[in-house]
Amino acid sequence: MPMPRGFEKPYAAFLFDMDGTILNSIRAAERVWSDWARRHGLDVATFLPKMHGSRGIDTITRLNLPGVDPEHESKLVTEAEIADVSDVVAIPGAATFLSSLPPDRWAIVTSSPLRLAHRRLEAAGLPVPRFMVTAEDVKVGKPDPQCYILGAERLGVSTQDCLVFEDVAAGITAGEAAGADVMVITATHHHKMETQHPTLSTYDEISVRISPDHRMLIVPNRG
Repeated sequence: MPMPRGFEKPYAAFLFDMDGTILNSIRAAERVWSDWARRHGLDVATFLPKMHGSRGIDTITRLNLPGVDPEHESKLVTEAEIADVSDVVAIPGAATFLSSLPPDRWAIVTSSPLRLAHRRLEAAGLPVPRFMVTAEDVKVGKPDPQCYILGAERLGVSTQDCLVFEDVAAGITAGEAAGADVMVITATHHHKMETQHPTLSTYDEISVRISPDHRMLIVPNRG
């Protein structure tokens, strides 16, 4: 039986989304965004599913709320998120898997601002990578592919030679549009996601094999 895409070929680099992909920040993020939504008269249950995976400024801009400055409001949300990192934890196996990768062959590509990304990585006990793309680095956030294209450029590789690790639709679309292969991390999913891409529930399921020319091949761990 052939291995699914993401397993059958070696890659020059890996590009990781952060929230929901290598760490779980859902409880903290939803606390902050719920407070924000209530202050602006929004229905929290309807709003929350729409904020995951996107930059805060893009989320607020899409709402088109009268009298609301998306840039100002997104900064307020970011400060609140930096202050609340309770319950932020690493996805199982993520720390070990990341530490097994050559430091010049992977990057984090996140919709979070840089200060928040550093804060959450620290809270989750995960390494700050040599290369990152954060909210400030792009003019348009996910699902636009700009962020993943920039991540590949910073690593000096083609997006076609990258494997993107993502967890939500906006990021998956960004990875696809960039021309990369995609691996979907389902650790924080409450419902099964229909996807054409290979999926992982934890990083304990995989290891990486590094070839003499420094290319990386995902190999499944056998139970």
